[in-house]
Amino acid sequence: MIRPIRTAALLVPAVLLSGCVSLGGKVPDSLLTLTPDAAVSAGTTISGDAAGALAVAEPEAAAKLSNTRVAVQVDATSVAYLKEAQWVDAPAKLFRNLLGETIRAKTGKLVIDNDDPALTPKRQLRGTLTEFGYDARSMQAVVTYDAVLDVNGQKVKTRRFSAQVPVATPEAGPVSAALNEAANKVASDVAEWVG
Repeated sequence: MIRPIRTAALLVPAVLLSGCVSLGGKVPDSLLTLTPDAAVSAGTTISGDAAGALAVAEPEAAAKLSNTRVAVQVDATSVAYLKEAQWVDAPAKLFRNLLGETIRAKTGKLVIDNDDPALTPKRQLRGTLTEFGYDARSMQAVVTYDAVLDVNGQKVKTRRFSAQVPVATPEAGPVSAALNEAANKVASDVAEWVG
C-alpha cells in the first residue's frame, strides 16, 4: 500500500510540470539574420560629441512583423508565415542594427544605435518598417522603411525607402538571402539620404 502511494507522490509533480512546459513545434535547422554589406573594420575609431551624433531608433513595425517568423503576403488581405524559417530576433531589431552599421560605415559619422538614455543626439532617425518579408504574388522579397529624420525638433524630413529582390523558390534559404540583399539596399539608400 505504501509503495503505490510513494510512486503516485513522485509522479504528481512530473505530471503537473508537464502541463507548464511546452517544447513547441519543430525547431528550424538554423536561424536567419542580416549581414551588412558595408561594415566598419575592427579598430576603427569614430568620435565626436553626443549632440552631433545620429541616433538610430528601432523602427516601429507592422503587426505581422512583431515576431521572429518570416511574413508572407499571400494576397491583398492574407498573411502567412514561411515554413521552417525563423529570425534570430525581431525584424525591426535586426534592421536597426544593419541600418546603424551601414550608416556608420558609409558616412564615417558617429552613430548611436542603442538605447542609452545618457546620450541625446540632436539628430534622430526613426521610422516604421512596413514590409519585411516575401510577397507570394510577385515572388519577391520586399523591404519597405518609412524614415523620419528629426533635427532637434526643428526640422523634420520623411521619406519612404523600398527594395524588392526576386526569389525563385519560396524557401527559407533563398528568401532570407533576398531579404538580406533588399535590407542592405534600403540601408544604403538611407545612409546616403542622412549623410
